[in-house]
Formats: sequence, C-alpha cells, structure tokens
Amino acid sequence: MRPELASEFARRLASCIGKSLRKQTCWCPATSLLEGRVDQIALRFLRCGILTSPQSVEYLRGREIKLPDRVGGPRMSQAQKTRPWLFRTYAGHSTATASNALYRGNLAKGQTGLSVAFDLPTQTGYDSDHELSKGEVGKVGVPVCHLGDMRALFDQIPLEQMNTSMTINATAPWLLALYIAAAEEQGADISKLQGTVQNDIIKEYLSRGTYICPPRPSLRMITDVAAYTRQHLPKWNPMNVCSYHLQEAGATPEQELAFALATAVAVLDDLKGKVPPEHFPAMVGRISFFVNAGIRFVTEMCKMRAFVELWDEITAERYGVEDAKFRRFRYGVQVNSLGLTEQQPENNVYRILLEMLAVTLSKNARARAVQLPAWNEALGLPRPWDQQWSLRMQQILAFETDLLEYEDLFDGNPAVTRKVDALKEGARAELAQIDGMGGAVESIEYMKRQLVEANAERISRIETSETTVIGVNKFTTGEPSPLTSGPDAIMVADPEAEADQIARLAAWRQDRDGAAVAAALEKLREAARSGTNIMEPSIAAAKAGATTGEWGDVVRAAFGQYRAPTGVSRSPSNRTEGLDEIREAVNAVSDRLGERLKFLVGKPGLDGHSNGAEQIAARARDCGMEIAYEGIRLTPAEIVAACRAEAPHVLGLSILSGSHVPLLEDLMARLKTEGLDIPVVAGGIIPDDDAARLRALGVAKVYTPKDFELNRIMFDIVALADPQAVAAQ
Repeated sequence: MRPELASEFARRLASCIGKSLRKQTCWCPATSLLEGRVDQIALRFLRCGILTSPQSVEYLRGREIKLPDRVGGPRMSQAQKTRPWLFRTYAGHSTATASNALYRGNLAKGQTGLSVAFDLPTQTGYDSDHELSKGEVGKVGVPVCHLGDMRALFDQIPLEQMNTSMTINATAPWLLALYIAAAEEQGADISKLQGTVQNDIIKEYLSRGTYICPPRPSLRMITDVAAYTRQHLPKWNPMNVCSYHLQEAGATPEQELAFALATAVAVLDDLKGKVPPEHFPAMVGRISFFVNAGIRFVTEMCKMRAFVELWDEITAERYGVEDAKFRRFRYGVQVNSLGLTEQQPENNVYRILLEMLAVTLSKNARARAVQLPAWNEALGLPRPWDQQWSLRMQQILAFETDLLEYEDLFDGNPAVTRKVDALKEGARAELAQIDGMGGAVESIEYMKRQLVEANAERISRIETSETTVIGVNKFTTGEPSPLTSGPDAIMVADPEAEADQIARLAAWRQDRDGAAVAAALEKLREAARSGTNIMEPSIAAAKAGATTGEWGDVVRAAFGQYRAPTGVSRSPSNRTEGLDEIREAVNAVSDRLGERLKFLVGKPGLDGHSNGAEQIAARARDCGMEIAYEGIRLTPAEIVAACRAEAPHVLGLSILSGSHVPLLEDLMARLKTEGLDIPVVAGGIIPDDDAARLRALGVAKVYTPKDFELNRIMFDIVALADPQAVAAQ
C-alpha cells in the first residue's frame, strides 16, 4: 500500500478494532489498544484476523497511530461472553527458518499462541552432528543448537508480546536460557515474557523417554527453573505437569489424575526450600498442567472437573494456600493422538472435535490453551493445510457457537457429580499408594509397571472388540479417501535439512569466541557441582555461544546418565487367555530350534515413544518366547552388539520418529558386515513408499498403526524363526 494511504488505513484499523471488540474476535483489552505503534500491536491484529497477512503491516512499520478513547461502543460483559482459550498448534520441523515461516503463517490465520516442537536431539541434549542424532534432525520438531537457531526461530515475532509454550523437559533450563537471550536481543523486558516450559521429567521416565539425568538432579533443575522465574519472569509458568503422555502410555483416568498430581507434589515439596515462604503460594499458582483428552469425552470432562477439585484440595490442605486464585487448576491440552487411526483417517476429524468438547464444555474446568493434532498424524507429517483445519475447529467452536455465553453447564448434574466423585476416590487411592512409597520419585518403577499393564489391557480390549474403534474393528468396509491420495497427501521432511543444519552448526562453532565459551561452560560446571541455581550460568553460556550438546555434556558429566525402567519383566504375566494356539506354535518351533525361541526388541535412535515396543515385548513373553528388551535410545552399533551377545532368532525394531530409513540402512549394513543372518521386523509410522524401501533392504516384515492385532504379529515372528520354514525357502 502507498504511504499516502497510511492515515486512511489507520482510520479503518480503528474502526475494525471497535468492531472486533463488539464481536469479541479480539482478545486484547481495549486499554492496551488506545495508543501505540503499529508494529507493536499489528501482531495481535494478525492473530485476531483483523489484518490478513504480515505484508499488510510492513508499510506501516514504525508509524504512530492514535485511537479514540472509546472504540466502537461498549464491550460485552464477562457474564455475556467469556474470553476464549489460547489457540495453539504444536509445530516445528526441518530448520529454525522453516519453522519460523510456519509460525508466522499460523499467526496470520488466527492462532493466538505458539507451541514449539523441538527435535529429539534438542530434547535430549545432543548437537545435530552427534552419532545419536543421525536421521533424527528436524524430524519431530525444530533443531535448536545455539542462540543463532533460537534467533532465527523467532525472527520478526516480538517475544515480549507472545505467549509461547515450549514442550521441553530434560533440556528445559537450556532452552529457556536461549529464549531469554533471544528476547533480550529483541530489546524485550524479560519480566513481561509469558509462556511455559513443560519441564516435567518424571513423565519422561514413565512414557516419553527424553530424559538425560537421574531423578534427583533432574528434580533439582526443575525447581531451579521455577526459583529463577519467580524472581525474573513472574508471568512465566516454570512447569507444565504433563499427564498427556501418561494417557498415551495407557493410563486410566484415575492413574492419569494420581500420577500427574503426585509429580506436582514432588516438585512443590522440593521448591519449598528454594523460595521465601511469603512467595511460595504465588509459586504454587504458577504451576500449570498439560493434559490429554480421549474419545470418551464425558468421562474426560469429568476427569477435568476432578483435577480442579483435587488440586484445590491438595494446595489448601498440604500447602496451606489460602488465596483461591493460587489454588486454581490451570491447564493446556492436546487432545488424544493415540486414538488417531491409519484406517479411514478422515474419521479422525470427528474424534478430534469430540475430544475438544471434553476440555471446553465445562466452564469451571475449561482449558486455558488448546492445541489439536491434525487428522492425518497416523500417516505422517501433517501439512500446513491440515494444521489449519484443526485450528478452524477451535475458532468455529469459540466464535460461531454460543458456548462462551453460558455459565458452567454441568454444575449440579447428579450423573456428573457421581462420576467425578468416583474418579477422585480412585485417584486418592493411587496417591496414597505413591505417598506410602515415598512419593513420585521413589515410585517411578511402580508407576511404569502400572502403565504397561494398563496399556496391555487397553490393547486387548481393542483386539477382542470389547472396545469399538470405527474403521478398525467395526465398520471396516469403506470407500477410498480422496484426502489421502496423491504425492502431496502428507508432508515430507526436507531430506537436505539435516546436512544444512550440521553445516550451519559447524560455521557457528567456527565463528564464535572459543575462550568465552570455555569460560562460560566452566561456570556452568561449577554451578552444577555446587548446587547453585543453574539458570544464570546457562543464560551466560547461551550468550557466549555454547551449544545444546555442550550444555548436555556438562550436565551428563555432573549428574550422570540414567536408564529408566522398561516396565517389562522377563517373567510371564497372568494374561495368557486366548494365547493357547500361539504358545503351542512357540513351543513347537522352540523344539525344532533346540532352544527357546528368543526375540530381541530394540529401539534405535533417540525416539522415546516406547509404548509399542513394550507391548510387543510383553506379548511375546506371554506367548512363551524368551525376550530381550533393554529400553530406548540405542545406536545401531549397540543393537548389533546385543545381537551378538543375545543370539536372538528374530530382531524387532520400533521407530516412531520418522527416522526409520537412515537408521535401518545403517543397522542392516552392520548386520551384514558382522555376518549376522537374523530376520528383522520393524514397526512405526511408515509410509508405503518407505515400507517398500525397508523391504528392499532386507527387512522381513513392516508394521504400521493399522496392524493392531498383536497376535498376528506374534505368528509372523514364530514363522520367521521356524527352521522348517527357512529350509523350505
């Protein structure tokens, strides 16, 4: 637009603001819009849809505008309409620059907050060129190795005005340090920064697997972050207690409630010694939660009401918090990804919508922020259009329906009250069990074992059709979906992104002041040893130019590395009903082998989603096989060494991060070099073209989420190990 039209545009902008306030399409309070610079408020208007593209703001950058003291008439009262939750999309891929373009595009479409997905090397404290990072760079999120990456990630996004959620745990102090350093470079007042770091390491041991250090030093770093934010970032949530992955790992609603609340208690108990007593209630009020919402949306809504009531009870009775606003249960949500199906994936749209209702219908238990998965995540990486579809679901519910005009719809409902009370009773029993063991940190092995058992029961109910899943075990006949056809049906990660990231990392190391980095890392090392809060030296290291891998190496050296329990014992469980035929086949093949059929399960790379591997190992055990499963995060070389040591008859590999091709290319080549002729089966979110490539490498069987009947997989393993079948080939 020509500069001479600026004043006319400003007049129309003021009119739009007034209109938006009447319609409640802009969440900003009117007082913040009365006077300022366009470049300071434009982003807010982009998020609200008042402006339609970042380009429409560029010509006005730096121009002063003045709005009338009263814009567009009176606002609707809070009783008439409640402000909607934050709209987020969990996003990040390939490189910081590519992710930045995605973020700015999503903000232009009306997203009102950012939710950053980091890649696995970043989550586990490795640089992009580390051996364990091979094939993982930029796959499940954005790689951030240093301040330059963080700077690029938020280019042209004013962090002082943004609400940013970072799903990061083991490396949370480091990523927050990089974020603070980048914000300061933008000229931000860091005391005004708003957002969240997840910073929940206990659920990493239980379900997600991106931990680094043992529990006690990890807990210390969690509360270091909390103590630092209290003093310097008062609007920041230092921890997002995450029950999301607990449900993904099979948790019942009662377990999800109890395990999450026990984690919060462990953190607050540790934090009490780091915060002055007069400030502790306010810190309780800064603890937030990140939950899951499954398809049984009435139960899930009741679960959220139970969370609200139990948290109020715990904060009042255990911690003596008197101010009700500090006892408020504040949470964000991503609805269930575990239930998204590869079969008839268009059905997932309805699943996502119904699950969203669980966390939005009840005003007294409504989410503060909602992010929805894309309908096709069981097939591969969603495209921007897929993410837009999920965002539009939220916007239609918030802006087109009358949901936000009513008080809570379920207060006084006897059926809801009964269900909430039952969930609270079950959660209290679990909490008492955990408390009796010494708390969440001391109960990690118990909780992990409970999750594996609960997940086995969940899968069994689907296999036997006790639990109905449309398109999977009922109404399986359908028309081919036009949404999944064609070469661009899913987004494909840039194959050159990893090499590009590694090259830029090398250049960063070359250009920085090595002596300044070494000095900063030594101060970080000393803080880790002495017990000094780790945040200040982490921020200094970020500004000096240290990398994620260097920060990770310091904490690994200071605190040691940890291998979490798998939850899978070698002893058979009592769940052998319906397995007689497979057990007989295992016995017969074992007799022909002259030894018990042995199955080794491995997880190469940094992928920590171990639920599938655990269930395969547990079912193989219950079918009578001897199993070897050492858990997550193994290099191809370590898996080949395990094959030499264990001498399995079949090797099973689970990779859900999208790095199946490079990891299996490496592993299959190593097996061949070592002369190990072992049948290999692999499972993951593997597109058809990639499955063909894996079979061409020599992989005997490839399984994807549609292969939900574990007994069929067991029969395949038996057949691959059968010496008679091999001799007949």
